[in-house]
Amino acid sequence: MYGNHAVDAALAPAFLVTDSAARRIGEILAGEPPESVLRVSVEGGGCSGFQYKFDVTRERDADDLVIEKDGAVVVVDKVSLDYLAGSRLDFVDDLIGAAFRVDNPQATASCGCGTSFAL
Repeated sequence: MYGNHAVDAALAPAFLVTDSAARRIGEILAGEPPESVLRVSVEGGGCSGFQYKFDVTRERDADDLVIEKDGAVVVVDKVSLDYLAGSRLDFVDDLIGAAFRVDNPQATASCGCGTSFAL
């Protein structure tokens, strides 16, 4: 679903949410007000030029990509989707710590923090 309109999957830029990320998002949203979603966006800045931003919000725009998976709802605005096309949102819990990670095939460089990238 792209915004409020169904779109052919071949035409919509892919942004995937892994099972691990969906579980963690569901846990986070369970403690938030009803209708809350996780907004994933891209902003200028960070140590590599762009950075990923994660916000819990109740706001949705008509042209947002909406991904619903196992009780988790993720929204991505149209502009950010251009930078995230083909990406995968994952949640990793390892010795270094627990965090959301975006595997972005468009990124030509990234930094150690994992939230900043270059194109």
